[in-house]
Amino acid sequence: MSELPINADIQKIFELLPHRYPFLMVDRVTEVIAGKSLQGFKNVTVNEPFFQGHFPGLPVMPGVLMCEALAQAGGLLALLSDPEMAKSDKVFLFTGIDKVRFRRQVVPGDRLDLEVFDMRRKLNLIKMSGKAMVNGEIACQGIMSAVLVNREDM
Repeated sequence: MSELPINADIQKIFELLPHRYPFLMVDRVTEVIAGKSLQGFKNVTVNEPFFQGHFPGLPVMPGVLMCEALAQAGGLLALLSDPEMAKSDKVFLFTGIDKVRFRRQVVPGDRLDLEVFDMRRKLNLIKMSGKAMVNGEIACQGIMSAVLVNREDM
């Protein structure tokens, strides 16, 4: 486990996740405790394409994209926790989210801090909790589930 990075910059994230602009929702991983938790963030800028329509003159990050950011952070936790999985041709597919709550708006200029924790894995099924925060205030929280599949099986 000592070979795992304690953080990941955008180049490492590109290696691990298949997402790209405009759908990559994690800019940096700042801390990983393998198999347990991950902290990272997304810088929210006025240039995000979703702000054009959500909402003109009152830009607010859609809640579903906060959930997506947490799901991507969860995928990074799973991949960074298992070096063999990260080397394989697996894709982390979001299968559900429970007990979601939105507590505050996220607007341009905010840094959306992402935390996923309490990861549980059984075979290729993974479940974990997550919360997205701005300035220490919870913006979104929920319990996510996902499955790991081979790319060629998609």
